[in-house]
Parts: sequence; structure tokens; C-alpha cells
Amino acid sequence: MNKKAVIGILLALIIPLIGYFSIKNFGKDATAMPRHYIYDSVTVKTVNGKEVIDTVWHTIPDFTLTNQLGRQVSLKDMEGKIIVADFFFTHCPTICPRLTANMKYVHDGMKDPEKVGDREQDFVQFLSFSIDPERDSVAALKKWNDRFQINPSNWWLLTGDKKTIYDLSINDMKLGLIDGGRVDTNFIHTDYIVLIDKNRNIRGYYHGLDTTAMGQLSRDIVFLALEKDKNRKSIFAGKLELVAVVFLCAIIGIFALMYFLKKENKTA
Repeated sequence: MNKKAVIGILLALIIPLIGYFSIKNFGKDATAMPRHYIYDSVTVKTVNGKEVIDTVWHTIPDFTLTNQLGRQVSLKDMEGKIIVADFFFTHCPTICPRLTANMKYVHDGMKDPEKVGDREQDFVQFLSFSIDPERDSVAALKKWNDRFQINPSNWWLLTGDKKTIYDLSINDMKLGLIDGGRVDTNFIHTDYIVLIDKNRNIRGYYHGLDTTAMGQLSRDIVFLALEKDKNRKSIFAGKLELVAVVFLCAIIGIFALMYFLKKENKTA
């Protein structure tokens, strides 16, 4: 075995090892993913002599409402998808038209292949909940849909039980807390858009009338689309230390082989 070949093998073994310890010691993910917001509980437990904080993040519950096509839909119909949600009503003379227009800007931007790679747009679902369901019939929602040229395949305008909608906005999406207490529990009127990940955890709040915030929302949707599923373990999960030991053993083995070959050549 010549010297160059040995050096090549050593580099092939050492570089991944250095990379492993660099990632382990200096951070597991350099990309700033959208943070979690609402939690249900936090517990501290000891694992292998170390204190570990276990956070149970708040999960949006299932619901059944009616979309602009007259079809009953639920959260189960959006399994595995990122959700972008806002609240509006079709008789709104102020913020709602602009809010919907900005949502459409984000929605249509997801078609840009430079943003989402080869992913289809169906990895994200847009939801607009009517806060005036008594007046916002299916026909009214369809008219709003046609006005803004909304694609109903992945953007649903929803009406139905008022308590369900208000519970979602106030108790589950916590818009009253985020909006500084300005949300009226009798009639919600907020410009906030809520980003929800595939696990039904809230990952962001964005002012729907702010174009800068809409740009951030677009970026955060893409980040979440690329986020690894923590519930799906890699084949190397919990075995990285073993892999590192194998690399070290391989390096020692190569040095030992070199030593004996060199000794054998001298003897010959």
C-alpha cells in the first residue's frame, strides 16, 4: 500500500469523524427553524444523569366545518400538511379584503420552484375561518372565492358552528394573547395569520397586512416543509457514538497494518 493511498483512507475516515464531533459539540442544526409558541406542560426529568426538559407543545384539535364547495372537512383531511390559517368575514369593509389578498400572494408564491424545489404545492393547506358564520353561507364563501380567484383544492374558506370557530381562535390558537388582548370574544377581528406545522403545533404568528411579515411567512413555510419528522427515527438514532468508535478502531487498524507491513518489508 503506497503512502498516498494510506493518506486518502485516513482522510476519508477522519473527516466524517471531525464532522460528527463538530455537529455534536457546536449545534445540531444551524438553520433557524420557526420556533414553537404554545405549550401545555413542561416537565424536567433525569436521563443518564442529566436533566432533560420535556415540553408538550399545544396541539390544535380536530374540527368539522363546511368549505366554499359545500363539503364538510376536518383536520384529518389535512394530515401531513402545513397549515396557514386566518379569520375573516365576507361583509368586512376594512381589513379582510387586504388580508385575503396578502394570503393569496403567499399562496401563489408557493408555486415558485426556487422556493420549494420539486415539491408540489399540496404540502401546505390554507384555511380562512369565517367569524360571521350566520351570514357567511356556502354561497357567500363561493362569491368571495371567485372574487379573489382562490384555488379550493388547497385553500378552504370555512363556515359552520360559531362556537367551534371561536374556540379554535381564542382557546387553541390563542389569538387573544398574541393580539395583546384586543380580540373581542364576541366578535373576533384580527389581522394575524397563524402557521401550524404537520404535528398541529403553532409555529408562528404574522401580521397579515404587513408585506414584510408575509415574506417571513413564506420563508417559514418552506423551512417547515424541510423540517425532519422527529417522530421518525433515523437508522443511526442513538448509535452515533458507536459509529465514532468504529471509525476510531478503523484508524487504529490502518496504523497497525502500516506498522506490520513496514516491519515485514525490513525483515525481507
